[in-house]
Amino acid sequence: MNYSLYHYFDRKIGPFRNLSSLPLQKAIDISKQINKEGKTFASQRSLDYIENRRKLEMLAREQFIAKGGKPKNSFPHYMTLGACDWLKTWYTNPAWIVLHWDDFTESSISFTYGDLFPTMRVQDDKPYRRQVYTKQEIIRVIDKYGMPQIKDRNDILKSRSGMIS
Repeated sequence: MNYSLYHYFDRKIGPFRNLSSLPLQKAIDISKQINKEGKTFASQRSLDYIENRRKLEMLAREQFIAKGGKPKNSFPHYMTLGACDWLKTWYTNPAWIVLHWDDFTESSISFTYGDLFPTMRVQDDKPYRRQVYTKQEIIRVIDKYGMPQIKDRNDILKSRSGMIS
């Protein structure tokens, strides 16, 4: 598989920062400030976003560890498998880094098929919901279902890695 991983971020803040890694109240305050500014897609998040995010990240982390994953960080750094222009709308000053698929070992990166929130929360009959995949597993999921079409945020193929130090 020859894919690139894209990590999107705000240029003023820098790459590989995660709200979840901050003390809870500080993360909530930053999330409220983003909502108040109202300039980006991220400003549309609910008031309980941070608490929900931490729960979903912990669930995904536990599943990854159960599959032999060895996360170095408590919280993941988000990337997409392939470019996603829509994610640029999440930031006032968008920037991104491109990394190669082969730069990550099987135990250092995990994937969800679609964005973490709907993937881990939506209760429907789609067999790829509520699951975390290894590199080898996501290849099989893509072979079976194809790359998600980027129609909306629920269809973005997201990778998550708690391994980047």
